[in-house]
Amino acid sequence: MASGLVFLLLFVLLHQGYAASNYGLALTQSLLYFEAQRSGKLPHNQRAKWRGDSGLQDGRVSGVDLVGGYYDAGDNVKFGFPMAFSITLLSWGVVEFGARFSAKHELSNALAAIKWGTDYFIKAHPSPEVLYGEVGDGQSDHACWMRPEDMTTSRAAYKIDAAHPGSDLAGETAAAMAAASIAFRRTNASYANTLLGHSKQLFDFAHNHRGLYSDSIPDCKTFYKGSGYEDELSWAAAWLHHATGDKFYLDFLSSPGSSGGQQSEFSWDDKYAGVQTLVARLVLDGKVPNSGVWAEYKNNIEQFICSCIQKGNTNIKRTPAGLLWWYDQSSLQYVTSSMLLTTIYSDYLANASANLQCPRGTVQPSELISFARSQVDYILGANPLRLSYTVGYGRNYPKQVHHRGASIVSIKKDPTPVGCGEGYERWFSSKSPNPNILLGAMVAGPNSNDGYNDTRANNQQTEPATTGNAALIGVLARVA
Repeated sequence: MASGLVFLLLFVLLHQGYAASNYGLALTQSLLYFEAQRSGKLPHNQRAKWRGDSGLQDGRVSGVDLVGGYYDAGDNVKFGFPMAFSITLLSWGVVEFGARFSAKHELSNALAAIKWGTDYFIKAHPSPEVLYGEVGDGQSDHACWMRPEDMTTSRAAYKIDAAHPGSDLAGETAAAMAAASIAFRRTNASYANTLLGHSKQLFDFAHNHRGLYSDSIPDCKTFYKGSGYEDELSWAAAWLHHATGDKFYLDFLSSPGSSGGQQSEFSWDDKYAGVQTLVARLVLDGKVPNSGVWAEYKNNIEQFICSCIQKGNTNIKRTPAGLLWWYDQSSLQYVTSSMLLTTIYSDYLANASANLQCPRGTVQPSELISFARSQVDYILGANPLRLSYTVGYGRNYPKQVHHRGASIVSIKKDPTPVGCGEGYERWFSSKSPNPNILLGAMVAGPNSNDGYNDTRANNQQTEPATTGNAALIGVLARVA
């Protein structure tokens, strides 16, 4: 009880003098961030005007067109694994909250953000058992500080195939394309069917040729090494069942012990909590019985959500000011991904006229939304530093974001190429704010004591990533 009172007092103090969050504005800006992350030939309606075309030769050395897609964070590599997870989360937000996106006049922009990714995945999947999972070399790229428009580092393309499998990468990409097919079903049925065809092939590829993609694409090990692939296979099956209703995918999820157990996070490396959420919807809707393995799925996700909202047996750690906290690096993306599940599950419960039964009490669906709002409010500025962790939102936000393109003068303003070492000497080491505002980018976030050091060198706190923003976008649409 005492700890609860302390948190309540902190919450009141933090909100004194704090303007209510403008979730709609934050949603608009967060979608703009994805435009700043685009690789390839930029469209005529590009809104991040300081960016230029980049990566126009991607894939050519390998005889395949790999132009397009997204840079994952503050570098210029296209890592397929986190890119696919980002597209899955963006699609899920639209699938669940499409009407809310429409109400804020952002549905078309959300679909455009998804399509920029899925168009690339179609190119990256030229045959049923081939998938390109990375373009660029992580080591040489990170040795340079260059605008994407100026890249002189390797743009090698790396793939998985039957002889060099990657079930985690293929499974996540299958999930992304299945989820996106649902998002596009009403507005572009032909495109949705194309995505679904690729998704089915990728699931079969992942299922029939087992292995970790990091063993086939060793360069990714330093950056996005997966810890396993069973979760991605289940994640893909859950989305394919959602998209098709095919019993084959439901049967895949029904084997004993396949529910993943109680989770402590939902992230680019661990998808089980997402699988559990999708399966729990089937239980709540009466499409599978609330018993056996199906009950395990539902119980596991409910215990995870209970731990997030501090009503579980083993609760997720919080900062002194109440922000959920996981790791020293990029902690906010774990906050937004868990809150995406929380808001989605709130609606699942409400639709079933059900409540959440936690070890520390019964929780109504509306309470889950309130908790999610508290986390979003912290991100948008209701914190001890009065700092918005999304760039450009409010008056006080990170100015030295760890991001190559944003930290170097725009090529539109000065087309003189910036060399590999020059970028570090002149721009990375500068104490001045970034010359380009990376509007809507959610940075990695504060430390466990609500502290934040706004310097480019502090990538643990100042680097944004598409995975974190993709989850935030869905949450913002729900709470707006």
